[in-house]
Amino acid sequence: QVQLVESGGGLVQPGGSLRLSCVASGSIFSIYDMGWYRQAPGKQRELVARITRGGSTDYADSVKGRFTISRDNTENTVTMYLQMNSLKPEDTAVYYCNAGSLLPRQVLSWGQGTQVTVSS
Repeated sequence: QVQLVESGGGLVQPGGSLRLSCVASGSIFSIYDMGWYRQAPGKQRELVARITRGGSTDYADSVKGRFTISRDNTENTVTMYLQMNSLKPEDTAVYYCNAGSLLPRQVLSWGQGTQVTVSS
């Protein structure tokens, strides 16, 4: 099993920055990729960014050029980061991280979510 713990959310003014962290522990050898998703009130959960074991990244068009995803590996954990710059009110949402395996292709775990609020 993989356990995910997120941190770093909060309240920030438009144009500000936040960095989210997601620490994966447990059966980290099974993780192929990790991703950040977000869900705003009344909307579906959407992919924000993802990163593979090899370091390949994908971003939603709405965050390209503003958000950067990265990951660090240790012997027992994988930590994924989401650096969010130039934040906009429409970035307000609960942000979730997840981890996925390749074979079989499936989601291994979701984090508990962290609230990000962009408001003046």
